Amino acid sequence: MGKKSDKKSKVATVAVPTEIWKTIPDDHDYPAAASYLGLCTDPDTAQKLADTLKAADIVHHPAKDLLRASHLSLLPKNDPAVQRDLDKVSAGEKLSPVLIIRGVVGKGVPALIADGYHRVCASYYLSENEQIPCRIIDGIS
Repeated sequence: MGKKSDKKSKVATVAVPTEIWKTIPDDHDYPAAASYLGLCTDPDTAQKLADTLKAADIVHHPAKDLLRASHLSLLPKNDPAVQRDLDKVSAGEKLSPVLIIRGVVGKGVPALIADGYHRVCASYYLSENEQIPCRIIDGIS
């Protein structure tokens, strides 16, 4: 019979800054949101939604709730974009708030993370209860 290894796996720990979020989204987040939303609706509506997001107030929600409301799965920690965001946090860089189109409960429509899905997943790995700054608007009916 083979011997069991007494070696314990070593896990690297990284000090996480207490504040990992910027106060406003990056300018390039809005065209990215319009591009994604253009897959969900017509281009004019997508642009109107992205423009409306620019004026929305910042609110905070836990990473776990954003994933649940969007019906999206948590991406693996080794996903390249998730890892890039985790590396940014480790380097002391702040992440941009996420852009969300509110879902419609009565119609079974989930929330859309128009920009920031990878940042939500990265944040979840730091703490599922991490309060993520978001700009959230209602969709256009």
